[in-house]
Amino acid sequence: MSLAVKPKKTTMQGAFGKALNKFSKEDPTLRVKVDPETKETILSGMGELHLEVYIERMNREYGVECITGQPNVNYKETINKKESFDYVHKKQTGGSGQYARVMGFIEPLSEEEQKECGQVNEFDNQCIGTNIPPEYFSSCQKGMEDAVTKGALVGAEVEGLRVVLQDGASHAVDSSDMAFRICMSNAIRETMKKANPSILEPVMKVEIEIPTEFQGTVVAAVNRRMGLIQSSDINDDGSGTKIVADVPLANMFGYSTELRSLTQGKGEFSMEYLKHIQVPRNTQDELMKKYKEEQEASSKNN
Repeated sequence: MSLAVKPKKTTMQGAFGKALNKFSKEDPTLRVKVDPETKETILSGMGELHLEVYIERMNREYGVECITGQPNVNYKETINKKESFDYVHKKQTGGSGQYARVMGFIEPLSEEEQKECGQVNEFDNQCIGTNIPPEYFSSCQKGMEDAVTKGALVGAEVEGLRVVLQDGASHAVDSSDMAFRICMSNAIRETMKKANPSILEPVMKVEIEIPTEFQGTVVAAVNRRMGLIQSSDINDDGSGTKIVADVPLANMFGYSTELRSLTQGKGEFSMEYLKHIQVPRNTQDELMKKYKEEQEASSKNN
């Protein structure tokens, strides 16, 4: 069981850190980590009651009120169709300005192609001639790298994208590394919006070991969490069953508590990352709405 946890006020951050440090030392079953993708502090324990005890102790012993919730899921974004771009970046501010033009297209990069090129996104320079001076090619690639850090739908990292640069234009005075980097970044951001973008969610390979008598109820519970059963094997003496399923990570919250209650505390499970797949349309709409509300709330606070 895991919870995302943070202090209600930033002034409590020091006491919050001290409390977590002390609790994790005194209780080996309580684990604390910072998610490298979402930057959230994740508290993991043996169940909801176990974690509630420590949340309450933090308040009582250290005066730290906590906000808890379901850990954020590391979503990604991708595109689903080819789209051309012809983008000009032009800025005149007295003295030398900025000028760059890039032309080409973006297209989806399949999983097989990602494995072949050894990266989740690919920059393909197909320019012939010197309309874009060769010294600016690396700036164009950096512009692509800037653009894929934040997608158009929920601000998630973009993967599965090939950018093909075919032509462009430069200015003898106003072109620079920065001008081409900004130009390429803006070109890709604008074009991704038109290339049928979608959100990808992480799917976990979940292995569940239970006494065979609970197989029916456990399989039904996995199905309710939109899991796809891959195999179900009974051991030699028929007493135990191992179920393997692919389940979206967003649907695994609270599963350890549910499995214990379904199997009288006899069930165990483990999970590992499998892949990212496209979320259903209704989920995508909900995620986009939530992201928009968070952005609006953030801009009001600033």
